Amino acid sequence: MAHKTQALFRDDAYLSTADATVVDRNDRGGIILDRTIFYATSGGQPGDTGYLERAGGSRIAIAATITGETKDEIIHVPAPEHAALAVGEKVKLAIDWERRHLLMRMHAACHLLTVVCPFPITGAAVSEDDSRVDFDIPDASFTREEVTAGLMDLVRADHPIFTRLISDEELAANPGLVKSKNVRPPVGTGKIRLVCIGENASVDSQPCGGTHVKSTGEIGEIHIGKIEKKGRENRRFRIRFGPMPAA
Repeated sequence: MAHKTQALFRDDAYLSTADATVVDRNDRGGIILDRTIFYATSGGQPGDTGYLERAGGSRIAIAATITGETKDEIIHVPAPEHAALAVGEKVKLAIDWERRHLLMRMHAACHLLTVVCPFPITGAAVSEDDSRVDFDIPDASFTREEVTAGLMDLVRADHPIFTRLISDEELAANPGLVKSKNVRPPVGTGKIRLVCIGENASVDSQPCGGTHVKSTGEIGEIHIGKIEKKGRENRRFRIRFGPMPAA
Protein backbone atom coordinates (compact mmCIF):
# COMPACT_ATOMS: atom_id res chain seq x y z
CA MET A 1 0.00 0.00 0.00
CA ALA A 2 1.40 3.38 -1.01
CA HIS A 3 1.89 6.04 1.64
CA LYS A 4 1.12 9.73 1.17
CA THR A 5 4.04 11.87 2.26
CA GLN A 6 3.33 15.48 3.22
CA ALA A 7 5.51 17.41 0.76
CA LEU A 8 6.56 20.47 2.77
CA PHE A 9 8.61 21.82 -0.16
CA ARG A 10 5.44 22.46 -2.17
CA ASP A 11 4.39 25.19 0.25
CA ASP A 12 7.86 26.45 1.17
CA ALA A 13 10.79 25.60 -1.11
CA TYR A 14 13.17 27.42 1.26
CA LEU A 15 12.84 24.94 4.13
CA SER A 16 16.26 23.36 4.60
CA THR A 17 15.55 21.46 7.85
CA ALA A 18 12.51 19.82 9.44
CA ASP A 19 11.43 17.02 11.79
CA ALA A 20 9.69 13.85 10.64
CA THR A 21 8.73 10.32 11.63
CA VAL A 22 9.61 7.09 9.80
CA VAL A 23 6.41 5.41 8.62
CA ASP A 24 7.84 2.59 6.50
CA ARG A 25 10.85 1.10 4.72
CA ASN A 26 10.50 -0.61 1.38
CA ASP A 27 12.14 -3.91 0.44
CA ARG A 28 15.09 -2.06 -1.15
CA GLY A 29 15.91 -0.07 1.98
CA GLY A 30 14.16 3.14 0.94
CA ILE A 31 12.94 5.28 3.83
CA ILE A 32 9.40 6.69 3.83
CA LEU A 33 8.56 9.54 6.19
CA ASP A 34 5.29 11.14 7.21
CA ARG A 35 6.55 14.50 5.91
CA THR A 36 9.60 15.72 4.03
CA ILE A 37 11.52 18.67 2.63
CA PHE A 38 13.29 16.39 0.12
CA TYR A 39 12.07 16.94 -3.45
CA ALA A 40 11.69 13.66 -5.37
CA THR A 41 12.96 13.35 -8.95
CA SER A 42 10.19 14.52 -11.27
CA GLY A 43 9.51 16.86 -14.17
CA GLY A 44 13.14 17.06 -15.21
CA GLN A 45 14.34 18.18 -11.76
CA PRO A 46 16.58 15.73 -9.86
CA GLY A 47 15.73 14.67 -6.33
CA ASP A 48 17.38 16.18 -3.27
CA THR A 49 20.33 14.82 -1.35
CA GLY A 50 21.20 15.48 2.29
CA TYR A 51 20.90 13.52 5.53
CA LEU A 52 18.58 12.29 8.28
CA GLU A 53 19.79 12.74 11.87
CA ARG A 54 18.75 10.26 14.54
CA ALA A 55 18.02 11.12 18.18
CA GLY A 56 21.54 10.10 19.24
CA GLY A 57 23.16 12.41 16.68
CA SER A 58 24.23 9.82 14.09
CA ARG A 59 23.45 10.68 10.49
CA ILE A 60 22.16 8.69 7.56
CA ALA A 61 23.23 10.18 4.23
CA ILE A 62 20.47 10.37 1.63
CA ALA A 63 21.93 9.75 -1.83
CA ALA A 64 18.72 10.26 -3.84
CA THR A 65 15.01 10.99 -3.46
CA ILE A 66 12.46 9.32 -5.73
CA THR A 67 8.73 8.67 -5.91
CA GLY A 68 7.20 5.32 -5.05
CA GLU A 69 3.99 3.65 -6.16
CA THR A 70 2.40 7.08 -6.56
CA LYS A 71 3.73 10.65 -6.94
CA ASP A 72 2.61 11.31 -3.36
CA GLU A 73 4.84 8.58 -1.91
CA ILE A 74 8.36 9.97 -1.50
CA ILE A 75 11.22 7.55 -0.91
CA HIS A 76 14.53 8.63 0.62
CA VAL A 77 17.31 6.40 -0.70
CA PRO A 78 20.12 6.03 1.87
CA ALA A 79 23.76 5.74 0.93
CA PRO A 80 25.05 2.14 1.18
CA GLU A 81 25.97 0.57 4.52
CA HIS A 82 23.86 2.78 6.75
CA ALA A 83 22.06 1.37 9.78
CA ALA A 84 18.36 0.67 9.31
CA LEU A 85 15.79 3.01 10.82
CA ALA A 86 12.85 1.68 12.79
CA VAL A 87 9.26 2.52 11.93
CA GLY A 88 8.10 5.19 14.36
CA GLU A 89 11.60 6.62 14.83
CA LYS A 90 11.87 10.43 14.93
CA VAL A 91 14.51 12.06 12.73
CA LYS A 92 15.71 15.52 11.76
CA LEU A 93 15.91 16.24 8.04
CA ALA A 94 18.52 18.40 6.32
CA ILE A 95 18.86 18.84 2.58
CA ASP A 96 21.99 19.90 0.70
CA TRP A 97 20.77 23.49 0.54
CA GLU A 98 23.50 24.83 -1.73
CA ARG A 99 22.66 22.21 -4.37
CA ARG A 100 18.91 22.72 -3.95
CA HIS A 101 19.18 26.49 -4.35
CA LEU A 102 21.14 26.06 -7.60
CA LEU A 103 18.38 23.75 -8.86
CA MET A 104 15.70 26.25 -7.82
CA ARG A 105 17.47 29.03 -9.71
CA MET A 106 17.95 26.82 -12.76
CA HIS A 107 14.37 25.56 -12.77
CA ALA A 108 13.09 29.12 -12.66
CA ALA A 109 15.47 30.00 -15.51
CA CYS A 110 13.95 27.19 -17.58
CA HIS A 111 10.52 28.75 -17.09
CA LEU A 112 11.89 32.08 -18.35
CA LEU A 113 13.26 30.34 -21.42
CA THR A 114 9.75 29.13 -22.28
CA VAL A 115 8.65 32.77 -22.21
CA VAL A 116 11.44 33.94 -24.51
CA CYS A 117 10.88 30.92 -26.78
CA PRO A 118 7.09 30.37 -26.74
CA PHE A 119 7.05 27.03 -28.55
CA PRO A 120 5.92 23.49 -27.58
CA ILE A 121 8.35 21.84 -25.16
CA THR A 122 9.54 18.37 -26.17
CA GLY A 123 11.87 17.71 -23.25
CA ALA A 124 13.73 19.29 -20.34
CA ALA A 125 16.32 18.48 -17.69
CA VAL A 126 17.46 20.63 -14.77
CA SER A 127 20.92 20.36 -13.23
CA GLU A 128 23.11 22.50 -11.02
CA ASP A 129 25.21 24.03 -13.79
CA ASP A 130 23.90 23.09 -17.24
CA SER A 131 20.18 22.68 -17.86
CA ARG A 132 18.34 22.13 -21.11
CA VAL A 133 14.94 22.73 -22.66
CA ASP A 134 14.00 21.20 -26.03
CA PHE A 135 11.49 22.96 -28.27
CA ASP A 136 9.58 22.11 -31.41
CA ILE A 137 10.64 25.22 -33.35
CA PRO A 138 9.85 25.76 -37.03
CA ASP A 139 12.04 28.88 -37.10
CA ALA A 140 15.74 28.13 -36.68
CA SER A 141 16.85 31.77 -36.71
CA PHE A 142 17.19 32.17 -32.92
CA THR A 143 20.69 33.09 -31.76
CA ARG A 144 22.35 32.53 -28.39
CA GLU A 145 22.84 36.26 -28.03
CA GLU A 146 19.19 37.16 -28.70
CA VAL A 147 17.81 34.55 -26.33
CA THR A 148 20.32 35.43 -23.61
CA ALA A 149 19.34 39.10 -23.89
CA GLY A 150 15.66 38.18 -23.52
CA LEU A 151 16.39 36.02 -20.48
CA MET A 152 18.44 38.72 -18.77
CA ASP A 153 15.73 41.33 -19.39
CA LEU A 154 13.36 39.11 -17.37
CA VAL A 155 15.97 38.47 -14.66
CA ARG A 156 16.75 42.16 -14.22
CA ALA A 157 13.04 43.01 -14.01
CA ASP A 158 12.98 40.96 -10.77
CA HIS A 159 9.46 39.64 -11.31
CA PRO A 160 7.87 37.76 -8.39
CA ILE A 161 7.50 33.98 -8.70
CA PHE A 162 4.66 32.30 -6.82
CA THR A 163 2.30 29.33 -6.95
CA ARG A 164 -1.47 28.98 -6.99
CA LEU A 165 -3.94 26.15 -7.39
CA ILE A 166 -6.59 25.77 -10.06
CA SER A 167 -9.18 23.05 -10.66
CA ASP A 168 -9.11 20.38 -13.34
CA GLU A 169 -11.98 22.24 -15.01
CA GLU A 170 -10.03 25.51 -15.08
CA LEU A 171 -7.09 23.75 -16.70
CA ALA A 172 -9.35 22.15 -19.30
CA ALA A 173 -10.78 25.59 -20.10
CA ASN A 174 -7.26 27.03 -20.51
CA PRO A 175 -5.27 24.45 -22.52
CA GLY A 176 -2.64 27.06 -23.40
CA LEU A 177 -1.30 26.82 -19.83
CA VAL A 178 0.25 23.46 -20.74
CA LYS A 179 3.47 24.10 -22.68
CA SER A 180 4.69 20.53 -22.97
CA LYS A 181 3.94 18.85 -26.28
CA ASN A 182 3.96 15.29 -24.98
CA VAL A 183 3.43 15.37 -21.19
CA ARG A 184 0.17 16.42 -19.56
CA PRO A 185 -0.06 17.41 -15.89
CA PRO A 186 -1.76 14.82 -13.65
CA VAL A 187 -5.47 15.44 -13.17
CA GLY A 188 -8.10 13.85 -10.99
CA THR A 189 -7.13 15.32 -7.64
CA GLY A 190 -9.15 18.45 -8.29
CA LYS A 191 -6.10 20.70 -7.84
CA ILE A 192 -3.45 21.70 -10.37
CA ARG A 193 -0.40 23.59 -9.09
CA LEU A 194 0.62 26.53 -11.27
CA VAL A 195 3.95 28.32 -11.09
CA CYS A 196 3.33 31.98 -11.94
CA ILE A 197 5.76 34.75 -12.83
CA GLY A 198 5.02 38.48 -12.67
CA GLU A 199 2.34 40.49 -10.92
CA ASN A 200 -0.95 38.61 -11.40
CA ALA A 201 0.99 36.06 -13.48
CA SER A 202 1.49 38.68 -16.20
CA VAL A 203 4.72 37.07 -17.46
CA ASP A 204 3.93 33.36 -17.30
CA SER A 205 1.77 30.68 -15.73
CA GLN A 206 2.15 26.91 -16.23
CA PRO A 207 1.58 23.66 -14.33
CA CYS A 208 4.69 22.55 -12.44
CA GLY A 209 5.44 20.63 -9.26
CA GLY A 210 9.08 21.69 -8.94
CA THR A 211 10.88 24.11 -6.66
CA HIS A 212 11.73 27.66 -7.72
CA VAL A 213 13.18 30.86 -6.27
CA LYS A 214 10.91 33.72 -5.14
CA SER A 215 11.82 36.18 -7.87
CA THR A 216 13.51 36.26 -11.26
CA GLY A 217 16.25 38.50 -9.85
CA GLU A 218 17.36 35.68 -7.55
CA ILE A 219 18.24 33.56 -10.58
CA GLY A 220 21.29 35.73 -11.23
CA GLU A 221 23.21 36.04 -14.46
CA ILE A 222 22.53 33.29 -16.99
CA HIS A 223 23.21 32.70 -20.66
CA ILE A 224 22.52 30.25 -23.46
CA GLY A 225 25.64 28.14 -23.79
CA LYS A 226 24.58 26.27 -26.89
CA ILE A 227 21.67 25.72 -29.29
CA GLU A 228 21.70 22.21 -30.73
CA LYS A 229 19.71 20.81 -33.64
CA LYS A 230 18.06 17.56 -32.52
CA GLY A 231 15.73 17.03 -35.47
CA ARG A 232 14.18 18.84 -38.40
CA GLU A 233 12.28 21.16 -36.09
CA ASN A 234 13.65 20.21 -32.67
CA ARG A 235 16.13 22.57 -30.99
CA ARG A 236 17.86 22.08 -27.64
CA PHE A 237 18.74 25.21 -25.66
CA ARG A 238 21.34 24.83 -22.92
CA ILE A 239 21.22 27.29 -20.00
CA ARG A 240 24.30 28.02 -17.92
CA PHE A 241 25.09 30.35 -15.05
CA GLY A 242 27.28 33.40 -15.49
CA PRO A 243 27.91 35.78 -18.39
CA MET A 244 28.18 34.53 -21.94
CA PRO A 245 31.86 33.80 -22.72
CA ALA A 246 33.51 36.15 -25.17
CA ALA A 247 33.64 34.74 -28.68
